Amino acid sequence: MSLAVGAMEFDENKEGKEGNPVSETNKTGEDHADSEIEPDTTGRVSRQMSEGSLYTTEDEDEEDPESKIQLGPQCTLKELSEKDKDDESLRRWKEQLLGSVDVNSVGETLDPEVKILSLAIKSQGREDIFLTIPENGHPKGPWFTLKEGSRYSLKFTFQVSNNIVSGLKYRNTVWKTGIKVDSTKEMIGTFSPQSESYTHEMPEERTPSGIFARGSYSAKTQFLDDDNRCYLEMNYTFEIKKDWLATA
Repeated sequence: MSLAVGAMEFDENKEGKEGNPVSETNKTGEDHADSEIEPDTTGRVSRQMSEGSLYTTEDEDEEDPESKIQLGPQCTLKELSEKDKDDESLRRWKEQLLGSVDVNSVGETLDPEVKILSLAIKSQGREDIFLTIPENGHPKGPWFTLKEGSRYSLKFTFQVSNNIVSGLKYRNTVWKTGIKVDSTKEMIGTFSPQSESYTHEMPEERTPSGIFARGSYSAKTQFLDDDNRCYLEMNYTFEIKKDWLATA
């Protein structure tokens, strides 16, 4: 699921499901399997998840410590560059991790900084919907509208400064009429600071369809790292309608 809500079960006791998380360094995700909607005789809408997403219940929100990338004790980039200079394998690893980072220009800050620069909803055959990110993280009114049964994906750009950000991930939770209907986590990757922005595109999803799917939803989106530092949190509402909003 990306930003909004994909095909889901309208059931308060929905079980969490898992796929394989995606971890990458300086490129967007690989091709992902398409989500599919499979209505059954009970009126529910079931979902086959794309491989890049991780679907959980609130009881499964705790991270598996073994799944985190272990970089050892946190240190500044300058300290990292000075460590174990005689170790050839470690030197190559640091070169791969840091790339062309100018260690002297970054400074000696322990905590990384991640800024989400842009968010856009992509749907084939339509112009991208660019979403304005308010400073307070609370967009007014419905932030966007999706057409029922449509395929879409979320694309965002972000910039990393000060230090390496380890295990940057996207988390999104959606409610309808006060009931949690979907929860998503996706690992984005570990990134070194650089002046150029990074780009990541979420796996393609399909919105649910039908009279029970249409309406207003509330959601919370977060971008966090392995240390649970939150770089952006947004609380907003969106709508699913029979058709896209008319464009000017």
